[in-house]
Amino acid sequence: MKFVCTQHDLNVNLALVSRAVSTRPTHPVLANIKIDATTNPDCIQLTGFDLSLGIQTNFLARVEEEGTLTLPAKLLNDIVAKLPSGEITLDDEAGENLVTITSASGRYQVRGMSAEEFPELPSIEQGETNQLSATAFIDGLKGSLIACSQDESKQVLTGVYLKVEPERLEFAATDGHRLGIVEVYPNESDTVPSDQEAPDAASTGSFEVTVPAKALRELEKMLATGQDGDRLGLQLEQGQVVFGCGKHRKLTTRTLEGKYPDYRLLIPKQFQRQVTLDRKQILSALERIAVLADQSNLVKFSIDNTSQSIDLSVESQDRGSGRESLTAQISGENLDIAFNIKYLMDGLKTLITQEITISLNGPLEPVILTPLGGVKMTYLVMPVQLRS
Repeated sequence: MKFVCTQHDLNVNLALVSRAVSTRPTHPVLANIKIDATTNPDCIQLTGFDLSLGIQTNFLARVEEEGTLTLPAKLLNDIVAKLPSGEITLDDEAGENLVTITSASGRYQVRGMSAEEFPELPSIEQGETNQLSATAFIDGLKGSLIACSQDESKQVLTGVYLKVEPERLEFAATDGHRLGIVEVYPNESDTVPSDQEAPDAASTGSFEVTVPAKALRELEKMLATGQDGDRLGLQLEQGQVVFGCGKHRKLTTRTLEGKYPDYRLLIPKQFQRQVTLDRKQILSALERIAVLADQSNLVKFSIDNTSQSIDLSVESQDRGSGRESLTAQISGENLDIAFNIKYLMDGLKTLITQEITISLNGPLEPVILTPLGGVKMTYLVMPVQLRS
């Protein structure tokens, strides 16, 4: 194998696929990245795979000799990231899986392993292909990933529940303390590029699946680069889902088994109180007083209909206390209620509109945050009991 590419192309793609390389591999080869060099067209394919999450990318290079091998992910990353910009050459002419990396500044040799032991990335030959809007998908991930559980004992809650319909995508995640739901309607603003055929009925089927948060965070990073256009291909088969980002990048992951809870039942049908206020103002106020919060992370809201204001307060025996006052449009009776300040701030950061609405009932009943305009999002947060 021998090829010439730019330091930038190799560095960017190595960093991407390395996210799927296990830090504690069950087999030595899984600590490596698989490199495939092919001609017609001249192309380099990189693959990282930890047996659950797999990432594969392709980029153009000048391939002088085809070949396949694997190299240690961390070592290769460390070397390439520090090389100067410009052309670099990789070749294994020394034999015995010993690769020479040559740049304008110097020459390195890295010992790899045969690609024969590297497991094949799962593929879905008969699975239905769905064409989705990448922009809409990013919107859904931003509003749902924050609410995923970190508790591995509740495995199905460590992912995002995704419902795909021909005209609508719904994302939902909950950790038992909060719930994020995002509905996007990609066809309202999304158009298929002129060089692509519009998806037919078979490519916009309806299905439901729960995808691990780890995989979706990596997919979000891939889509955020904007290098692969605005179409996201999705294939699903029992236990496996494959996302295709344009022609050059692919992410595959196992799905999470188990029935996702009926989260719609958590949302109250009606509310006794409603507060509308500026999102940035309340977020800035919370960030200021959060420095005084103790381990309980408790912030108290005192909602006053008479003065049309909200007082935010934090008290800590060890640190002191802080108070902020905000004007708001308030309907309903006065109320004192408390929240986990981190959960509240997480939700406010995802509601990107200027104004938001907070809908409430009693001091221990679910509270709903929604944006005024923009993406249709619901963020539910459970209050915390006030200290007596």
